[in-house]
Amino acid sequence: QLQLVESGGGLVQPGGSLRLSCAAAGFSLQYYAIGWFRQAPGKEREGVACFSSGAQYYADSMKGRFTISGDDAKNTVYLQMNNLKPEDTAVYYCAARMGSGNICYLAGMDDWGKGTLVTVSS
Repeated sequence: QLQLVESGGGLVQPGGSLRLSCAAAGFSLQYYAIGWFRQAPGKEREGVACFSSGAQYYADSMKGRFTISGDDAKNTVYLQMNNLKPEDTAVYYCAARMGSGNICYLAGMDDWGKGTLVTVSS
């Protein structure tokens, strides 16, 4: 059974950084694409970035401040977030989809983690 567990969220001041982790169990990252998504209060869930077979893909609005990476040995995907803004406040989710390439679409993911809350506030 696939399991995804996010961690690393918390309260950070504007301009600060956080690194989120998505630990995968029950499957190998080699055969799956992992996406990061977020859902702000009162808004729809949106895609942030996708990691697949060592390649990185980003939503246009997320380019520049966010970096997605993976560690096959740890079966973990990370999301480094820099220069955070109050509008980045959201629950961040990771999700997995079997396959490769830029395939991290909101409606197409196979399994989801429970999310980790990021709050950007002074």
